[in-house]
Amino acid sequence: MNKWALVSDFDGTISDDDFFYYASDRYLGKEALAPWDEYMQGKKAHFMALAEIYGSLRVDKAEMDAFISKIRIDGCFEETAAYCAKEKIPFYICSAGCDYYINVRIGNLIDKYKIKLISNHGEYSSEKGLQLTPPAKDSPFYDSNIGVNKASIVKYLQNLGYKVVFCGDGMPDLRAAEVADKVFARKILLEQCRRLNITADKLIDFAQVKDFLQGENK
Repeated sequence: MNKWALVSDFDGTISDDDFFYYASDRYLGKEALAPWDEYMQGKKAHFMALAEIYGSLRVDKAEMDAFISKIRIDGCFEETAAYCAKEKIPFYICSAGCDYYINVRIGNLIDKYKIKLISNHGEYSSEKGLQLTPPAKDSPFYDSNIGVNKASIVKYLQNLGYKVVFCGDGMPDLRAAEVADKVFARKILLEQCRRLNITADKLIDFAQVKDFLQGENK
């Protein structure tokens, strides 16, 4: 029986969509997404684009936290996390966003099921918005473009003897999908996997992930 680990993106994978889209729709307007357009055109690093968007938020912290707490999460996420904890399957959430809103939304589940969160760090205030800090440059998971090198997390677990399931949805997830042993993908990542002949199942919900792990665990 193979040992498996699970690595998942957060924005648009565990949650329905990227936090910067939620924030811009509610508080900032489409013009605030100009840095993201520059990233998509290859003119700006992913980390810098998000830092500019998030830094422009000027909402009371209590209101922001209440807003984050209502973000929709995959309905099968918790049962998959519970299964991983029960079966001692390492579960890593890796995010090119930031830990602030992830912890506000699912920090209780991260603690309950002993999930490892690797992400850019965030501090929020109504005066400065959401300020991002990347991992230290000497971190094995540091990436100069997006802050967190998701492929390095997958490889780290593989070097420990695990096969790795990876779940993602965007361009920052592509390198991790290339090296993972099993991929569940949606949105842009699914399109890129198909274009590059990377084997990937379309991610509908985390019940698929749990079912796969249960099948491998027999």
